[in-house]
Amino acid sequence: MDVAELDRILLAGAAILLVAVVAVRLSGRIGLPSLLIYLGMGLLLGESGPGHIDFENAQLAHALGFAALVVILTEGGLTTRWNEVRPVMPLGLVLATLGVAVSVGVVACVAHFVLGLNWQLSVLLGAITSPTDAAAVFSVLRKVPIRPRLRGALEAESGLNDAPTVLLVTLVSTGEVGEKGLLAFSGLVLYELVVGALFGLAVGWVSVRLIRRMALGSAGLYPLTVLSVAFISYAGGSVLLHVSGFASVYVTSLVLGRAELPHRMATRSFVDGIAWLAQIGLFVMLGLLASPGRFVLNDVVVALVIGVSVTVVGRFASVAVSATPFRLPWREQTFIAWAGLRGAVPIVLATIPLAEGVPHADRIFDVVFVLVLVFTLLQGPSLPWLAARLKVLDENAAHEVDIDVAPLESLGADMLQVYVPSESKLAGVEIGELRLPPGVSVSLVIRNKQTFVPDRRTVLRAADSLLVVAPSPVREQTVRRLRAVSRAGRLAGWFGERGREQH
Repeated sequence: MDVAELDRILLAGAAILLVAVVAVRLSGRIGLPSLLIYLGMGLLLGESGPGHIDFENAQLAHALGFAALVVILTEGGLTTRWNEVRPVMPLGLVLATLGVAVSVGVVACVAHFVLGLNWQLSVLLGAITSPTDAAAVFSVLRKVPIRPRLRGALEAESGLNDAPTVLLVTLVSTGEVGEKGLLAFSGLVLYELVVGALFGLAVGWVSVRLIRRMALGSAGLYPLTVLSVAFISYAGGSVLLHVSGFASVYVTSLVLGRAELPHRMATRSFVDGIAWLAQIGLFVMLGLLASPGRFVLNDVVVALVIGVSVTVVGRFASVAVSATPFRLPWREQTFIAWAGLRGAVPIVLATIPLAEGVPHADRIFDVVFVLVLVFTLLQGPSLPWLAARLKVLDENAAHEVDIDVAPLESLGADMLQVYVPSESKLAGVEIGELRLPPGVSVSLVIRNKQTFVPDRRTVLRAADSLLVVAPSPVREQTVRRLRAVSRAGRLAGWFGERGREQH
């Protein structure tokens, strides 16, 4: 490759990235998951489209796909609210193991007895299509204001279910699953998940203490440090302990996201941008790997049959079995079942049998590709409507304030940036009526692009932005008080996180 060729590649790549970024806004307006647009871009650039790019390297796609999933899981863990995930982590773990097993069994039986496929292809289809996709779940659900425990359960499941499915697809593709037996395989999955999670916890715990003590020369080095820790967690777990790197990196990211680290918000913003880049590159690459000219009517029929079996029968059965011990209401079970979005993960998993040279692996890839396109198109846009119909929306979401933290390490204080949305009951409240903890000060108000220093009699308005300085020991109390007043007004209970008097 010479400089001229590199320049052409950079030009094309930058143009594709710019179009993809603009497509994010377009997908939000029309209610489509952005992955569909990126896959479509890959198809247009591929050998069957106007781009005529010939890309058939399944092994490279497999490797790059796993690397992209690591970045996506890292971003998901960093931005997940631990207080939402912790209570439902057992449910997420059951969905990621027992639920996946139920779904694989249902799809495999349908593929074998209804479609007449051999058991290897049937089990492969079940294992490839059963896991939910972290990128799809993280991006779509955070735009739908559902109850925190539902969002937490779905995010935990999508972060954990990659491990057993990757292992199953790999063992079936190499023919080892028959040699090991069901009991040995179950023990191996348990070992990979448990030890992988413990390793990720250890890496996160050590990293938090090291990063807090670091005095790096630039704020931009902290995001790079966090991303490096995430890859160490993934690769260290996989190489050193032979456990699930995906479980390791997700748990490490949860620990890092929960910790009070220097320049935490800058780190999250950086990783969010890298995760978008990973998603765009991943979906465009998978679109390039697909070949629409190879699709036949039979593949479409198989994709629809498998899609219905995994989305309707298998998914609802797996959720019902997994949720039984937790006594979830049927409305919540129904939403969790329908919100199990498939995205890049099944297509990435479909590259494993391609890389291993499994007979008819290209047909599996085509079926999975069509399935993801069709059922993501059906499920994604319907989630807001379904959440409203099932009455699982978070009643306080419209009154929630958006609070960001900028650490002031040298002062032992934090600066809270608070935005007052139109439905918030902060509007109309005087500064003095906020009754913030001692030592907390509302230092600045930004209104209609004008800034001024408020006094105790200043009345807040909708669309105001506030800068609140709070000593670190009372920061959480301050946040809880602001949220309570936002939901219930000036008479909210002192520490009522839900805007009610506490007894």
